[in-house]
Amino acid sequence: MDDQNKNLILATALSFLVILVWFVLFPPDEAAPTADPVAATQPATAPAATATATQTQPEVAPVPEAPRLKIDTPKLSGSVSLLGGRIDDLSLKAYHATIDPKSDIVRLLTPVGEPHAYYALYGWTPGGTLDFADVPGATTEWQQVGGDTLAPGKPVTLEWANGKGLTFTRQLAVDDNYMFTVTDSVANTGTETATLQPYGVVARHGKPADLQSFYVLHEGVVGRTDGKLAEIKYKDVADLPQVAREGAQAEVTEGTADGWLGFTDKYWMTVLVPEQGKPYTAVVKYNAQSDIYQTETRMPVVTVAPGASTEVSSRLFAGAKEWETIRNYQNNDGIAGFIDSIDWGWFFFFTKPIFWLLHHLHGWIGNMGLAIIALTFVLKILVLPLAYKSYVSMARMKELQPEMEALKERAGEDKQKLQKEMMQLYKEKKVNPAAGCLPIFLQIPIFFSLYKVIFVTLELRQAPFFGWLNDLSAPDPSSLFNLFGLLPWAAPAHGTFLAMIFIGVLPILLGISMWLQQKLNPAPADPAQAMIFAWMPWVFMFMLGSFASGLVLYWITNNTITFIQQYLIMRSHGHKPDIFGNIKAGFSKKQPEPAKGKK
Repeated sequence: MDDQNKNLILATALSFLVILVWFVLFPPDEAAPTADPVAATQPATAPAATATATQTQPEVAPVPEAPRLKIDTPKLSGSVSLLGGRIDDLSLKAYHATIDPKSDIVRLLTPVGEPHAYYALYGWTPGGTLDFADVPGATTEWQQVGGDTLAPGKPVTLEWANGKGLTFTRQLAVDDNYMFTVTDSVANTGTETATLQPYGVVARHGKPADLQSFYVLHEGVVGRTDGKLAEIKYKDVADLPQVAREGAQAEVTEGTADGWLGFTDKYWMTVLVPEQGKPYTAVVKYNAQSDIYQTETRMPVVTVAPGASTEVSSRLFAGAKEWETIRNYQNNDGIAGFIDSIDWGWFFFFTKPIFWLLHHLHGWIGNMGLAIIALTFVLKILVLPLAYKSYVSMARMKELQPEMEALKERAGEDKQKLQKEMMQLYKEKKVNPAAGCLPIFLQIPIFFSLYKVIFVTLELRQAPFFGWLNDLSAPDPSSLFNLFGLLPWAAPAHGTFLAMIFIGVLPILLGISMWLQQKLNPAPADPAQAMIFAWMPWVFMFMLGSFASGLVLYWITNNTITFIQQYLIMRSHGHKPDIFGNIKAGFSKKQPEPAKGKK
């Protein structure tokens, strides 16, 4: 077996490994059943050092109907319930559930009483002589003051008095994107000092209905505390240790400088952002009895003397994980590390710059499919020196084949002698037989990173190319089953066995591109090798048929560029590839005889 064929076999093995990572090693988890919706708990601990921990049990009845304030921004629509002041009804105007523009817009937050309730709640925890009934919480009936529509530049104000000398005021504001600002204040007109602690909660009743449970994608709790990023999947939240003071399975982390905490989906997230630069407590908890996942940020305990007042402000991000929007919050609004709320994965040092380049190419070109093609060209240019060295080494190895065959004949069965003379030949001719493997190894992390970018970033969601390719984050919707739309019946649904067999146009083009790339060289003389190479393009064609069409488009472009590079480099070294002859030989039953070296 010559070294060029060894390199090709190595490339095949590594490529198969890439595919098996998803098909074998990363199977989806089974979705756990969710419980009936219940109301979220308030933070379980009293803030004062002299107070004993108080634990509240979740209510089992749905939250009663209450008046609502309308939310209307360029990107958001929904409402705020005056019962608890919950931000619990929120939809994303710019995003539809499917590629059909008439489909429903994406709904992010839902109130208690509906399936999979998901909402944000702010309040105060009592300390000292105060009780939970004396401070705003989940069941507080706020009174609206002033305007009844929350919009950019038009904050709304809520008010509630406990009848014991404490008056609480909440101002809600929202910007043009997805950031809410919640400013809570309390005025003490009584005769005793009040001790209490402000908090924010994001609660989720059961796991999301659209939980994908892929190993390559993080869904669940996401947060950062003092520079340390934390990602906890739902199943791991449910396995947290029981914390008696919290009355639930929990993890408590003390922050001193910066941070944020909440829940992330594939494309959306809801995250609490306490005031940066000040201490706070981050809590992740799970109530098994009610099946509620909960994240909390608790600010420092405050004391309000008679006749005094205090104010605390925090923020809530509830919206789409748009890279540019999140980056602006990080760079311009001081939310450290906020860009890492996007799941960049293990190869973040590849995925971040690859996405940055793809994002800007898309901005310049205006078509995501063309941007992926342009990205492929840029990546090939960046690795061109390494690729050129590799292809030159392979071409020179091809030139050495007669001498290699002569060495094999002289050495006979003496493997040690053959190895020694081969190494001497490589040294004399200044050929590195391992150089051909370098681009292969480099291609693996690039492939993983691009797969990650296409799979998790919002900018690829429902991004069209041309014609039938209307979502580059999804598999090619065309199918052999209906002759690519010429026959009057639908293609098999994605994920079914028939869909794996009756593949689309892009996977077929991928198989053809791999097949043509093989034809730059004659088939191996060994029948077993020849059979492996003959089947390899078509096996890959079916295996990659269910991959995102954007990734398949990248692979086709990469194969095409590689084909041209190899052809030109082989021509520059005096070897003219007989592509049509190799194709013709491939259809012939008679295999070519191995080359004979001169003695």
